[in-house]
Amino acid sequence: MATDSYLPALPAIAKELGSASTSLTLFVLAFGFAQLLCGPLADRFGRRPVLLAGLGCYVLAALGGALAGSVTLLAGWRALQGFSMAAILVCSRAAVRDLYAAHEGPHVMARGLTGLGVVGLTAPLLGAWLVQGAGWRWVMVAMAVYASVLFALCWRSFGETRKPPGEGESSAPRGSTRAVFASRSFRAWASLAAATWGGLFCFLLLSPMVYIGYLGWSPAWYGWIPAGGSLVYIFSTTMCRTLLRRYGPVRTVRLGASLSLAGALVQALGCWLMPLSAVPLLLGHAVYCLGHGIHQPCGQAGAVGDLPHLAGRAVSWSGFGMMMVAFCVGQAASHFVDADFSHGAWPMVVPMLLAGSVLVAIAFLWLPRLQHPKKETTP
Repeated sequence: MATDSYLPALPAIAKELGSASTSLTLFVLAFGFAQLLCGPLADRFGRRPVLLAGLGCYVLAALGGALAGSVTLLAGWRALQGFSMAAILVCSRAAVRDLYAAHEGPHVMARGLTGLGVVGLTAPLLGAWLVQGAGWRWVMVAMAVYASVLFALCWRSFGETRKPPGEGESSAPRGSTRAVFASRSFRAWASLAAATWGGLFCFLLLSPMVYIGYLGWSPAWYGWIPAGGSLVYIFSTTMCRTLLRRYGPVRTVRLGASLSLAGALVQALGCWLMPLSAVPLLLGHAVYCLGHGIHQPCGQAGAVGDLPHLAGRAVSWSGFGMMMVAFCVGQAASHFVDADFSHGAWPMVVPMLLAGSVLVAIAFLWLPRLQHPKKETTP
């Protein structure tokens, strides 16, 4: 909701306030760095209080952004919103590891991400409709309403999932960060999640400029593009659960990596042979989203699978890596977008091509070398 509904508003914000990318960039930075704080807080104080605090701050930040009169104020409120998002994401993902054994994590995460795909399907359509009919500020108001509903639901229904430390144990064990990075499984699966998100983020960041600015689509028509990607993502997360039961995580991720690279190659061929056609861009994006729907549940669950006692920290470092990769690649790609769109859609496509290549390397060369942990019983 915080990203997909915001995308159709970027050109309108740029027209009214003079810039749009700054607010999105600060949102991503705050989202990434805040996870490093929220993970330890969730491990020490529990998931519920940190989650509720994040949802409350999200509502405040969204309302502040709706009233912002300058780029600086909007960027500041979006940074607070990114900080709030970190608390929400860390606690929700850590709760999955609290409640389910490592071998069940990818299945449960895939089911949860199907729900996320439903939100991703409706959010850009809602954002485009609000921008065109009422203005971009009402997109921020819609975010505040959405988060208020979530706050009420979590207040009533979300119980604490973190197990209390045993006698003589500390809620913040020493060397916990070192223990996270010492896990070979964490490094591999977190890298997978970061690579697939880095490619998709470049699409989210630059696709409004490509479709609205370069190809001349209206914001309302553009809203169907991320919505369509979310529809494919919903199907892919559902497919992921079937593939995991039949083939296991490594073979499933290999298929996902092949799809990610194939989608990026279709887009690259389109930029080369049909630079003014949206068809190969749309087709390649759909195929990439098929792979993304496999990588996200497997990568996010796999990153915490070996670290049940440090789930908050593992989620936070994995999320931080995802955001930093996305920020660095996105900033590099955005430098090649100018007012005349002299490079066409290539600044959006090349990072996705790079991400697909990295995903194939991880899936076929790195993950098979990991020792599969023993199955746990569900608590």
